[in-house]
Amino acid sequence: MTILGAVPSAVDEPSCYSLARNDWFCPAYLADRRDELLDATVQHLGITVAAVLVGLLIAVPLALLARRLPRLEAGVLAVSTGIYTVPSLALFSLLLPFTGLSAATVVIGLALYALTILVRALLDGLRAVPEAVRESATGLGYSRSRRLLRVELPLALPVVMAGLRVATVSTVALTTVGALVSYGGLGNLLVTGVAQSFRAQILTAAVLCVVLAVLLDALLVLAQRALTPWTRA
Repeated sequence: MTILGAVPSAVDEPSCYSLARNDWFCPAYLADRRDELLDATVQHLGITVAAVLVGLLIAVPLALLARRLPRLEAGVLAVSTGIYTVPSLALFSLLLPFTGLSAATVVIGLALYALTILVRALLDGLRAVPEAVRESATGLGYSRSRRLLRVELPLALPVVMAGLRVATVSTVALTTVGALVSYGGLGNLLVTGVAQSFRAQILTAAVLCVVLAVLLDALLVLAQRALTPWTRA
C-alpha cells in the first residue's frame, strides 16, 4: 500500500523504454535486450559479408570476360546496372521459389545489387594499369594469366578496394531490407520498432547499422594499406 505523501522510490518509476516514457536514449534497453541486439548484429554482419563475397566471386569473372572481349563490356555493365534498378521486394519475390524464406534469399539479392559497383570498379581498375607496364611484363616472359595475377590485379587493387568499400557500406544499409523475409538483421528490429513506435529500439538499431558500416569500412582501409604498401608514400 502506498502512503499518501510518500516520495516514490526509483523502483516504482517506469523503465525508460516502457509505454509510459518511451525514451529515445535508454541505457536500460541496451542492458535488458543485450542478447537480442547481439544476435541481430551478428546476423546483419554475416549477411553483409556473405553478400559482398558472393558478389565479388561473380563480379571478377564477369569483369575479366568483359575485359577480354570488349564487345561484351557494354552488355555486362548494362545487366549489372539493370539489376540494381529492380526493387528489392520484386527481386526477393523472384528468388523465393528457389531459395524460400531463408537468409540465402537476402544474400543472393544483395550480391546481385553489389555487382553494379564491383564490376565497374574491377573494369576501371584494370583500365588504369598503364599499357607500358603490360608490355614490359609480356617482354619479361609473363603469360597472360601470370601477368594478370602478378602485375595487373595488384596495380588495379586501389581502385578495386575503393569500389569494394562502397559496395560493403551500401550492402550494410540494404541488408535491413531483408526484414521483408525475416532475415534483415538489425532491419528486423527497425521494422518492429517502427510498427510499435518503440523509440529506443529504433535509435539503437539505426546507430548499430552506422557503427557496423564504419567498422567494416575501416577494416577495408587497413586491408588496402596492407595489400598495397607501395601507395603509402
